[in-house]
Amino acid sequence: MADTIRDIVAGAMGGAAQVLIGQPFDIVKVRLQAYGGDALDVTRKIWSLEGPRSFYKGTLPPLLGVGACVSIQFGAFHFFSQQFDNFNKQQRSNHEGSLSLGQVYLAGGLAGVTNSVISGPIEHIRIRLQTQPHGEKKLYPGVSDCVRKIWQHQGISGIYRAQAVTILREFHGYGVWFAAYEGLVQHVARMEGKNRSEIESWKFAVCGGLAGEFLWLLSHPLDVIKSKMQSDGFGHDQKYKTMREAIRQTWRMGGISGLFEGIGPALLRAMPVSAGTFAT
Repeated sequence: MADTIRDIVAGAMGGAAQVLIGQPFDIVKVRLQAYGGDALDVTRKIWSLEGPRSFYKGTLPPLLGVGACVSIQFGAFHFFSQQFDNFNKQQRSNHEGSLSLGQVYLAGGLAGVTNSVISGPIEHIRIRLQTQPHGEKKLYPGVSDCVRKIWQHQGISGIYRAQAVTILREFHGYGVWFAAYEGLVQHVARMEGKNRSEIESWKFAVCGGLAGEFLWLLSHPLDVIKSKMQSDGFGHDQKYKTMREAIRQTWRMGGISGLFEGIGPALLRAMPVSAGTFAT
């Protein structure tokens, strides 16, 4: 119980760090995913046309929710890891019950799926706020108005738009994240001949940052499809009725590069955000 509480508190602190450090990178990433273009040009236009405060557009939903999301991730990861650990201890071939990296991947993936119940709607609302027009053409004055209008158009299914691809991204992405982090920490321990408790804190942060790079490199295409679907219109204005249609149109328009739109800002964001999460 104490370990789970510790993981939840660490997750909440890490979630706040994710938002405050990563939001400016995230809005550039999302706009590139939704509309294409060049990262520097998108950044310049946000600064000149909307002002520097706009880099934190859509911050409230993740700031309120990402702490809970990351808390759930770490709490669920600890829970599923414990289940695998108990299973291993029951197998006489593994007396210590240590997890394989495959089991860490599964525990991380299941934690991501658990978290997706909350992260899906939060990210949908954030993306709507980040991609809406500026000034007089603004669609949503705030979070509550955005939620209300989505509900009016499609009800609960609208709130959970693109949930299938969100679940796939969360499972694979967080499976990779936790497994990469654990693998890197184990490598450092072997290279230095140290126990885990003897490793310096900054090295855990570096391992966390590198794990974040792996997460986005290997899950970015799913994130692109999710952003396109969640920034899409309603009714006659909706271009992507299904995940398959979004993938097909993205591939037709941009090929493999279309599935990696916004990867630059995503990777720039990943290192400090992920390092900050594991360092808290």
